[in-house]
Amino acid sequence: MNTAELLAPINRFLHATTPDAWVEEATKPENFSMLLLDHLICELKASQSAMFLIRKYAVDKESSDALLAWLQPFEQYVYKREGAWRDLLSKNKLSKSVIPRSDSKYGQDLIDKMVLLIKEELHHFYQVLEMMDNFDIEYRSITPSRYAKGLLRHVKTHEPDALVDKLICGAYIEARSCERFAKLAPHVDAKLGEFYISLLRSEARHYQDYLSLATDIAGKDISERIAYFGEVEAELITTSDSDFKFHSGLPA
Repeated sequence: MNTAELLAPINRFLHATTPDAWVEEATKPENFSMLLLDHLICELKASQSAMFLIRKYAVDKESSDALLAWLQPFEQYVYKREGAWRDLLSKNKLSKSVIPRSDSKYGQDLIDKMVLLIKEELHHFYQVLEMMDNFDIEYRSITPSRYAKGLLRHVKTHEPDALVDKLICGAYIEARSCERFAKLAPHVDAKLGEFYISLLRSEARHYQDYLSLATDIAGKDISERIAYFGEVEAELITTSDSDFKFHSGLPA
């Protein structure tokens, strides 16, 4: 499947395309380090979000603890500046199998899809660190963008609707990431552009996995809810935003 075929369903799913003004802002030399730093944090956040879903909805405490141990070296590197980034390559594995807790309503499908997503996102996290090293960009702490919070504030508070909404939000975040990688690729350094294109296939599958899980767990037509979050997401992307980040809106 070529890039155009991968992007076609994503472009249909999203309610707005990334404004050209954002691409212009993203490719300014002064924003290059922020682009990579925020991409790095986005990969970790994606892993954390998927892990939260597994731990909250699908596994027992023993498996939950194993998941936390898997993610710990990556979080310590980012939040505590502990460890060497090259050592993280060997840390991307589970120490034990993860099984559904006995009273889980959601079962193995949620676990399988989210564990694969976490593995891939942590691998991408390491690849971004490689890119940062290639371009002599040192890791530093940055503030979060408004994007994810802007989506999640619309999540319902009762179950299973809360879980369904979170999965829909996950689908939009992954789809937007995929669309932005494709938008950026022709305008950045060739090595970085090739890296962005290499991410498209997994990001496209991640959005589909989130969406299929949302549909299966809801057990009913959720097209109106999907459309609702599509409008929320489009507004975040197309309205003025003074804080440049990978998922930021129209440059102020």
